[in-house]
Amino acid sequence: MARITASVYTSHVPAIGAAIDHGKTAEPYWVPLFKGYEFSKQWLKENKPDVIFLVYNDHATAFSLEMIPTFAIGTAAEFRPADEGYGARPVPKVVGHPELASHIAQSVIQDDFDLTIVNKMDVDHGLTVPLSLMCGQPQAWPCPVIPFAVNVVQYPVPSGRRCFMLGQAIRKAVESYDEPLKVQIWGTGGMSHQLQGPRAGLINAEWDNKFLDRLIADPEGLSKVPHIEYVREAGSEGIELVMWLIARGAMADVAGGKAPTVRHRFFHVPASNTAVGHLILEN
Repeated sequence: MARITASVYTSHVPAIGAAIDHGKTAEPYWVPLFKGYEFSKQWLKENKPDVIFLVYNDHATAFSLEMIPTFAIGTAAEFRPADEGYGARPVPKVVGHPELASHIAQSVIQDDFDLTIVNKMDVDHGLTVPLSLMCGQPQAWPCPVIPFAVNVVQYPVPSGRRCFMLGQAIRKAVESYDEPLKVQIWGTGGMSHQLQGPRAGLINAEWDNKFLDRLIADPEGLSKVPHIEYVREAGSEGIELVMWLIARGAMADVAGGKAPTVRHRFFHVPASNTAVGHLILEN
């Protein structure tokens, strides 16, 4: 049977992708950030999965105000990097895993979660920046990736509790797949940041680190945090952190297994007026 071996959590700041693409990673502003991912790159090489299930949010590229799916799973064989207004990022295409994606869709929908099944879409920085941070600049990504887009842009957005429960359903779906695949689930987005209004540039490092503490030790309690706290404490875009609860809900301890091993934890500010958080948990 397939199994989830680890969960990875990381911010997906678009400026990080631009720094990588334009050769700016050695500039003093960026060096501390990329240093925090050196361990992660080596860890991924040593713990290469067969498939990555990557939770992210679309930024008005595949979807728009004309159509807003709350949860959308990519079931295509491949996904092209999106043109977000300045050309597509110079990164490899994303190769999907239609068989596992379709199986997860079947299982999760039968488990009472409504998913939108997407057979064609481009993927933006929300998905490609985490891959770049963890993999560098390869000719091809190291394994197939299943894109899972969550609406955290246009209200109403799903609750943390709903996301946490969805993660549990995804774990059950993966474990019922009749092939011995090693699957990693990645939760991306966040941490505290606000891009507009009187509080533009808000960063709340204390709240972010408490979030990381609770994500490790008290994910169920963390899942009950209301939207208003995310917005008040972490800024209008801090709500992206509910996507991390999908990945955390898929870990074994939530279903009565052992607590995960914390392999890496990293936090850095600022990165384009944004707090960057990163965590690797192994089952």
